[in-house]
Amino acid sequence: MNPALAIIAVTTEDLPAAQDLSSRLNLPCLGVVAPSEVNDIPQVLSCGEQLQLCTTGRKSPGPISVDFVGGALAHRRKYGGGKAQPVAKAVGLRPGFHPRILDATAGLGRDAFVLAALGCEVQMLERNPIVRLLLQDGLRRLREASVTDPELAEIARHLSLADEDVPAAEWLAQQDEESWPVVYLDPMFPPRGKSAKVKKEMVAFHHLVGEDQDADDLLEPALRACYYRTVVKRPKLAPYLAEKKPALSFEGKSGRFDIYTKHGVPS
Repeated sequence: MNPALAIIAVTTEDLPAAQDLSSRLNLPCLGVVAPSEVNDIPQVLSCGEQLQLCTTGRKSPGPISVDFVGGALAHRRKYGGGKAQPVAKAVGLRPGFHPRILDATAGLGRDAFVLAALGCEVQMLERNPIVRLLLQDGLRRLREASVTDPELAEIARHLSLADEDVPAAEWLAQQDEESWPVVYLDPMFPPRGKSAKVKKEMVAFHHLVGEDQDADDLLEPALRACYYRTVVKRPKLAPYLAEKKPALSFEGKSGRFDIYTKHGVPS
């Protein structure tokens, strides 16, 4: 039976890193090969200047990586609307109040990065070992770039990844009661629609991670661990997490934010 994932190297110089990763993950290393040339394994981790998750085959979609320096997140950092963004409003961000946030389902770290760029201290938690590697690689490159970029240096100081890879519900249950000002949840939900954009950007990620079948189990420990609020990001038509109605909800461009409040946010 062929494995679902293997390791490849972009160049011969990247081969030692690929072999090391292969050993650590107990996955086969295919050597220096392009993802399009692999036919019997559905996905590969490509070791090069950045770590990428790639679907294989000639008609494969684009790779998935965590890029906190350039690309879409750089554009969002500069032109995304700042504190007027829905995610900023959802966590209660306002002048003089930049809460410490636990992003318990970090995924590719996009919302965590935005909140860190807006001045919040954000700790990410991610249980999937491959996604954790992508996040670690993104953080490494962010810190390298921050050496010569003061703005990125400030963001790098605000953004971290927890060492543990345990399920979020278990991790949250171990936290002291009301020890996190804000807990942010964005559990994986089945992708809706069949647009080319969804296929290109997220098919590999959804194939790797799948749906969070235990998503409902996150809400109770999150509410216990948070002090001000727990924020749950959902698709617009998705049911409430654990069928619990939030104190308030509002919609962003691509989804809905359900807000479960405990104590009032300082005005």
